Amino acid sequence: RKPAQRVPQCVMAGVRVSVVFDSGARIGPGKARLLQSIHDSGSISAAARDMGMSYKRAWLLLDSINQAFTEPVVTTAPGGAGGGGATLTAFGLEVLERYRRIADRAASPRRGATIGCDSSATAPQAPPNQAHHAPCRPETPGQS
Repeated sequence: RKPAQRVPQCVMAGVRVSVVFDSGARIGPGKARLLQSIHDSGSISAAARDMGMSYKRAWLLLDSINQAFTEPVVTTAPGGAGGGGATLTAFGLEVLERYRRIADRAASPRRGATIGCDSSATAPQAPPNQAHHAPCRPETPGQS
């Protein structure tokens, strides 16, 4: 067995924030996007179409958000000849804004923090004929 080689590796990572409430309900990027789409379109069905989900799925997601709070996040008006629609309440807009602030803060690196390659990282020896991770920085043509 060959010893492990020391090679720099870069791993791209993203942050997905999901806020879990005491009730067990949660809001993450999908529900936040649904709320934004409802705010933009004024319609649950339009928001569902925009997100590629069924109306029923969108309704169930909204219901779970509304059940998590004592105040409604979305209000609806029945459809029919007059139109109907859905609106984020002032509280719903606040929930969406607070979620975004938390997500944005979590996704942005802190001052002084660096994310990058660690040249002392130990990587396992890759079996022959298998792909390797790309180097951290592409080599400039003509350099070795």
